[in-house]
Amino acid sequence: MFEIVTERLRLRPFRVDDLPGFVAYRSAPDVVRYQSWDETYSMADAEEFLETQRGLAFGQPGEWMQLAAIDRDSGDLCGDCAVRVETDQPATAEVGVTLAPARHGSGLASEALAAVISRLFENHGIHRVHAETDDRNLAVHRLFERLGFRCEARLVEADWFKGEWSTLRIYALLRRDWE
Repeated sequence: MFEIVTERLRLRPFRVDDLPGFVAYRSAPDVVRYQSWDETYSMADAEEFLETQRGLAFGQPGEWMQLAAIDRDSGDLCGDCAVRVETDQPATAEVGVTLAPARHGSGLASEALAAVISRLFENHGIHRVHAETDDRNLAVHRLFERLGFRCEARLVEADWFKGEWSTLRIYALLRRDWE
C-alpha cells in the first residue's frame, strides 16, 4: 500500500474507517469557508468520495487523489492532502491541503505538503507544482510562501464562489527551486 511517512504523519489513501473523521472536519465552518463543499457534508458524501478514490495511483495523471493525513502517535485523521497530476500539461501537478480545525496552526499542513511535493519531484518527474487559493485565506498564503512557492497571479474577482465574487491567488514552485 502506498504511504508517505513524515516525523508526525502517515499519508496514505483513505479507508472506510477514516470517513467519520473526514465528515467531521469537512462539516466544520472554518474548513468549509474556502472549499467547494458546504456544511451539510454527510457520510453519504464521504462514501461517494471514497468510491471516486478507488484505483487512483499517486503521481499518475488524471483525477484528484487525496491522501489521509494520519497522526503517527494517536492514529487519528488530522486532514488530507490533495494531488492532481495534470493530463494536458506534462510534469505539472496541483496540490491542496485541508486540516481538521483542532490541527490548524500545528505545522502539520507544512509537513504534509512538503512530503507530498518532495515525492512528486523526486519520484514522479514533476517539473512544476501549483496551487489555487482564495485571496482571503491568509493562513494558506503563509503556508505556501513558507514552502517556497511564489505568488504568480492575483486574479481579482475572477471566481463566482458561494454566492459572491472572490479573488484568487495562484502559487507555484519549480523542482529546481525546491532542490
